Amino acid sequence: MQETAPIGTHMVLRGHAFPPPAFFPFCSREPQLCNTVGTVKAVELTPARTAELKAVTVSVNRAVKEMSDLESTGKADDWRLPKRVGDCEDFAIRKKQELLKRGWPASSLLLTVATRGGEGHVVLTVRTDRGDFVLDNMTDAVRDWSKSPYRYFARQSQSVPGKWERIGTISKPAATS
Repeated sequence: MQETAPIGTHMVLRGHAFPPPAFFPFCSREPQLCNTVGTVKAVELTPARTAELKAVTVSVNRAVKEMSDLESTGKADDWRLPKRVGDCEDFAIRKKQELLKRGWPASSLLLTVATRGGEGHVVLTVRTDRGDFVLDNMTDAVRDWSKSPYRYFARQSQSVPGKWERIGTISKPAATS
């Protein structure tokens, strides 16, 4: 019996949001990792693709040691592609890079800002036909965004490069066969 891909929920967007201030300096250094341009807005989430998401999450979570920007760079907030150490957005950026290398479309891989316990947190949202899933440095699980312990604020726009959109409510994906 073949395992089926999970079913989750989609984020409903509620207009323009301001990106995190450290986003623009990062994008000027790494424009390919800020790109969200493309025609594929939601990837078909097959069991093989689900396994790929899990493998990338686990490998990056193991390869990068959690360390605040202040400790590692001396700056309060410094988005970068981590080699050995990084904080939440650095993990999300590395996961995006790994999925891009594996052929995932940039338009389905969105850096996303949330709060956790009153503090800012960044995850990678993966848009699929079966819902929006988050890859997080706090867990090796690939979770439906609405079932994670965060309050979501904004994510990269899929339609306008460099822009961000405010996250509103939950929407169930259309039934698939």
